[in-house]
Amino acid sequence: MKSDSWIRKMAQSQQMIEPFEAYQIKQNQTGRVISYGTSSYGYDVRCANEFKIFTNVNSTIVDPKNFDERNFVNVDADVCIIPPNSFVLTRSVEYFRIPRDVLVICVGKSTYARMGIVVNTTPLEPEWHGHITLELSNTTPLPAKIYANEGIAQLIFLSAGEMCETSYADRQGKYQGQRGVTLPKT
Repeated sequence: MKSDSWIRKMAQSQQMIEPFEAYQIKQNQTGRVISYGTSSYGYDVRCANEFKIFTNVNSTIVDPKNFDERNFVNVDADVCIIPPNSFVLTRSVEYFRIPRDVLVICVGKSTYARMGIVVNTTPLEPEWHGHITLELSNTTPLPAKIYANEGIAQLIFLSAGEMCETSYADRQGKYQGQRGVTLPKT
């Protein structure tokens, strides 16, 4: 793991995170926010105001090989209500460019975890770039509110002792360069 000064240096010299907040933001013009920006050993990422809310309105089947976009209702808003025992997809506000000798793990922020929201995101692999598609699950029997443009998850940066043999870019990963909320691909 690397400290906040390493993250600031990498983010600024290699444009690793855009837009980048060099310090943790806990309030803005409207008052207190769920924090985002550089933390002790990571970066607290924000979710954008684009949400895809899972729905069964169309009685479709969830199939990773033949995904039907009708499984979601699209919402652009400053707040998103996740139905009970359901989930939404959103994306990070920030665009990432991961160096070849870094792996990034994403975990949920305690504020949301303590209210039953689980953030499920796969690792950001060496030389991957794009917006992070974030999966937010509401594990409670109650509707849950998510705030756009505020912190949603923490990224932990792991620095390797050497460069990886094959990076995400080398193998032409299917989610390379994704912009916006990206649905499953095979």
